[in-house]
Amino acid sequence: MNKQSQSNAKPAQFELSDRQRLSWLRLYRSDNVGPATFRDLINHCGSASAALEMLPEMTSRSGGKRTIRIASLDEVERELEATAKFGARIIGLGEPDYPSLLRYTELAPPLITVMGNSSAMSKPTISIVGSRNASMVGIKMAQQLASALNEAGHVIVSGLARGIDRAAHQAALENGTIAAMAGGIDQPYPPENIPLLQDIIASGTGCAITDKPFGWEPRARDFPRRNRIIAALSMGLIVVEAAQKSGSLISARLANELGRTVFAVPGSPLDPRSQGTNNLIREGATLITSADDVLEALKPVSEARQHAVQHQIGLFEKEEFMTLPPDDNARAAVISLLSPAPTDIDDIIAHSGLEPAQVALIILEMDLVGQIERHSANRVSLLEVAQR
Repeated sequence: MNKQSQSNAKPAQFELSDRQRLSWLRLYRSDNVGPATFRDLINHCGSASAALEMLPEMTSRSGGKRTIRIASLDEVERELEATAKFGARIIGLGEPDYPSLLRYTELAPPLITVMGNSSAMSKPTISIVGSRNASMVGIKMAQQLASALNEAGHVIVSGLARGIDRAAHQAALENGTIAAMAGGIDQPYPPENIPLLQDIIASGTGCAITDKPFGWEPRARDFPRRNRIIAALSMGLIVVEAAQKSGSLISARLANELGRTVFAVPGSPLDPRSQGTNNLIREGATLITSADDVLEALKPVSEARQHAVQHQIGLFEKEEFMTLPPDDNARAAVISLLSPAPTDIDDIIAHSGLEPAQVALIILEMDLVGQIERHSANRVSLLEVAQR
C-alpha cells in the first residue's frame, strides 16, 4: 500500500505482551541503546528478544574493547514492579496511550513512563519554557499565557523547573498540564517542586512523563533529552524569558528541527534574561504578547494535526538490512567518511558506493560500542575514542 492510498488510514496501534515489554525494556536499558539504535536493532534483528541475543556478536564485530552491559531480566522486572507500586506505568511506542505527536518524531523514545492522566497527551498541546531565574514580569506572563491557552482547550507542557516552568504548570492545573522529567518518574528535579508534581497528578487532568528508568537521578546531560520531549509533545513552543546560553534555547532549536512553531515573548534589551528571546525573534521566531497571538498562529496547524499524523510513516516498518555482516573494507570505507562534525548518513551511502543496508548495519554496530554519536536529521559524528 503506497502513501497516497493511506489517506483515510489511522496510525497502527498494538499492545505489547508481557514478554515483549520485558524484552523491550531489557534492550532499551542496555548500554549504548538509544531510540535510533533501538529502532535499527528491531529492524535488523526482527524483535527485541532476537536483538538481545545478537548484541554480543554485533559489538565484537566493531572491535569493541569491552562487552556492553545488557540489562538483566531481574533488573527490568524490578523496574516494572517499582513503577507500578509508585502509581505509574510504562508505555511502548505504538501503544494506544503513547502520544501521537511524540511517536512520529525522529528519535522518539521506544518506551516512556507516565504517571497521572495519560489522556492529557492526546489533547492539543503547547509548550511553555523559560528562565529558571525568572523576573516577576516573566512569571506573570507565563501564568497569563498558560491560563488563557488552558481555558482555550490546550494542555500546557513544561519541564517542572523553577521559574517559568513552575509558573506555567501552576496556572494550568485546572485544565491540564504535562511535566516532562529528566530523571526517573520518582526523581523530580528540583526537589522543591515535588509538591507541584503531586498537584499535577492529583488534579486528574495532567501527567508526568519520562523515558528514564525508575530511580534514575537526573544529570546535566539528561536535560537536553528531556527538552526534546517537551518540544516533540506540542504543536508549538513558547519561550518567555531566556538568557543567551539558556537551556530553553535548546528546546527552541529542537522544536524548530521538529517542524514545530516557535514563539518568543519580547523583553527589555537591558535584561540579560531577554537576550535569548529577542535573538529568537530576530532569527525568525513568532513574536507574541498574548495567548490570542498563539491561537491565531496555531489555528491552521491544529486543523491539519490529525491529517498530518495519519500520513506519517511508522518507525518500525521493515528495512532491508543485509543478512551477512559487512567486511573490514566496507567498515573502513564508512569510517573514513566520518568526522567529529555531524555527517548525513545518506551522503555516506552516496560517496561510499555501499548498499544502504551495509552502511546502516556498520553505523549500528559502531553505535553499540560507543564509537559514534547520533544527531537529528539522520546524521552521525565520530567520537574521539574512535579516532585513536
